[in-house]
Amino acid sequence: MAQKKKKVNKPPKSSSSKFVFWIIGLIAIAIIGFIFLANNEKSDDSAKEEIDYANQPFLGEEDAPVSIVEFGDYKCPNCKNFADNVAPLIVKEFVDTGKAKFYYFHYPFINVDSERTAKFSEAVFHELGNEKFWEFHELIYDKQPEDTRYETIDVFTEEFLTETLEEMASEEEVKKVVAYFDTKAPEDAWESDEALGGKLGVTGTPTIFVNGKRFDGQTMDDLNELVEEASKEKGNE
Repeated sequence: MAQKKKKVNKPPKSSSSKFVFWIIGLIAIAIIGFIFLANNEKSDDSAKEEIDYANQPFLGEEDAPVSIVEFGDYKCPNCKNFADNVAPLIVKEFVDTGKAKFYYFHYPFINVDSERTAKFSEAVFHELGNEKFWEFHELIYDKQPEDTRYETIDVFTEEFLTETLEEMASEEEVKKVVAYFDTKAPEDAWESDEALGGKLGVTGTPTIFVNGKRFDGQTMDDLNELVEEASKEKGNE
């Protein structure tokens, strides 16, 4: 990623009360458990790894003590479930309260569509900035097809991605993104994310890290515990 981070980045969706969060959270527990059980084996190594957060898209306040990272694939059904049902809870509980920042790193593995979309979103981030990246990010997950055959066919073509961007950007902005997409730089950017994921032991998506420590829990309570632990450790540095 090459775009400079902003001081404060707000999510496109509005927040609700903490009471509502926990009501929704109870419903989401089963979803969270399914997502992580479906994609990740239990990690035997709980040691924290170094992650370079510089020039990566994020939601939250720059000085938030905890960094939550998602490694995702835009063609992954479980990543869509995460984006629709879990990420909003993370934003409400941790990002909106200033406890954490939320980052997105690319780990495209399903097919060429995954790689193409990762490259295009890198171009959006570089040319249009953090806020537009998250708008595009959300829109792409909204458009993920329900057809079970989609994993083996091209859906997120360059034409489709360009038309999607046109829904939220000006003609001039779209031209800038497409021109940058045609260079090697955005490909290098997502490949850097993917290489980091490999070093961290990512084997499926979504995979979550909290201040460099892999999240192997199954509920929001488990995640809250890890965030609180990371926050305390950060305060003791």
